[in-house]
Amino acid sequence: MAKQAKAETVEVAPQEVVTKVATPKQPTKPSWEIRDRIYYLKGDKNPLTLTIPGKHTRKHALLWFDEESGKQREIRYATNQDSPLVDEQKGEVTMGHIIFRDGTLHVKKNLQNLQKLLSLYHPLRGKIYEEFSAVEEAEDDLDILDLQIDALNAARGMDIDWAEAILRVEKGSAVASMSSKELRRDLLLFAKNNPSLFLDLAKDDNVQLRNFAIRASEAGIIKLSGDQRTFTWGTNNRKLMNVPFDENPFSAFAAFLKTDEGVEIYKSIDKKL
Repeated sequence: MAKQAKAETVEVAPQEVVTKVATPKQPTKPSWEIRDRIYYLKGDKNPLTLTIPGKHTRKHALLWFDEESGKQREIRYATNQDSPLVDEQKGEVTMGHIIFRDGTLHVKKNLQNLQKLLSLYHPLRGKIYEEFSAVEEAEDDLDILDLQIDALNAARGMDIDWAEAILRVEKGSAVASMSSKELRRDLLLFAKNNPSLFLDLAKDDNVQLRNFAIRASEAGIIKLSGDQRTFTWGTNNRKLMNVPFDENPFSAFAAFLKTDEGVEIYKSIDKKL
């Protein structure tokens, strides 16, 4: 038999195993939603009609800064153009008016150029008008409701002296003739209608001291001079303190009651009240 040839051995370098890594999905920018939109004037005033600028002039600069190009781009409301950006408009243009009626402006979804002008580019957005958002409105309402609950809970457990002190800020000397039930009722109404101010006053120690001073004055225990510059004892006219210039007298007296000398006077007045 013929002798078989010896097979040649070929060495192959070890191959690197390549693991395919999946590219993470990039978040997409929120798309412009085509829908009807409502815009409203900020503040409490709602004029019958208010027209805001719809084109760039020397008096009213309607410019939008494009961060990608680093340039200022002119904007205007042209009713026959798809874009509110002047450099994207072509041919003759028909200018339109932007008018708020009774404080609001309803823009239908087919007027995309006006919507984008108002929602994305107009420099007066956030200054004199805002776009209505049901989500933001609900969040604002929820914040107000939470604040009202906190204020009402604080009002329900409040000492009657504190209640009188807070209401005196709102109603003045009329609280002196109110019964405890009237005080409680008006305190709860105040907490509900103005919860932020109520909670601020509830945390202010000077409010109670100021009310203490006013009660002492109403009872004749202390007297404030006609020029409202000096407090004296009601019985012997001995001077207690001078009111610093341009300060509310009772606020100044409340601050005085916190001093070492004032603490003793507080104790004396408290016994007489």
